Amino acid sequence: MSDDPAAVDESAAEPTDDEDAEPDVAETAGTEMFEEEEEEEEITDDEQTVDALEAEIERLEAELDEAEEEIDELTDKLSRSRADFQNYKKRMQDKQDEMQARATEDLVSRFTKIRGNLVRALDQDAEADIRPGIQSTLDEFDAILQEENVTIISPDPGEAVDPQRHEVMMQVESDQPDGTVADVYQDGYEMAGKVLQAAQVTVSSDDA
Repeated sequence: MSDDPAAVDESAAEPTDDEDAEPDVAETAGTEMFEEEEEEEEITDDEQTVDALEAEIERLEAELDEAEEEIDELTDKLSRSRADFQNYKKRMQDKQDEMQARATEDLVSRFTKIRGNLVRALDQDAEADIRPGIQSTLDEFDAILQEENVTIISPDPGEAVDPQRHEVMMQVESDQPDGTVADVYQDGYEMAGKVLQAAQVTVSSDDA
């Protein structure tokens, strides 16, 4: 053993293993406590996040239920509107059919009167002049056509041929200009601008 006092002091000043271990234990304990606090904070944050998500889910579910109710209500209204519209169309169609039937009935009723006049004209004696009666009946018939907005197509000789209103039966020699109407074989009819029956005509031709 050395008698040097400095050596003794240095030996005494050196820390032992136990002294070195004490700070490590304290540091570890502090770290564990800090980690536990962090874990608690993380758990708290997670719980808050879960609560927020659950609240958001409940809100969205409530909005979904409200939207579904609104859709059901609108669907029901649409179904009723469609049914009302179909009923309206049916009523209008029935009314139109009824008006058409009445118009046809009225027209047929007037035609039967004309037929009655023709029958009476034929019942006269064979030697009787029936032209006045026939003319009167024709005038009555023309009046009915006029009331129904029907126009007689009867072009004058020399009038230009209209393919939409005239049907050319044949070409004939005539005093009229070449390619124009020579004579009317049968009158035509148009109603409200629509040709019901074209007039049958002969056309003048220099080559005929």
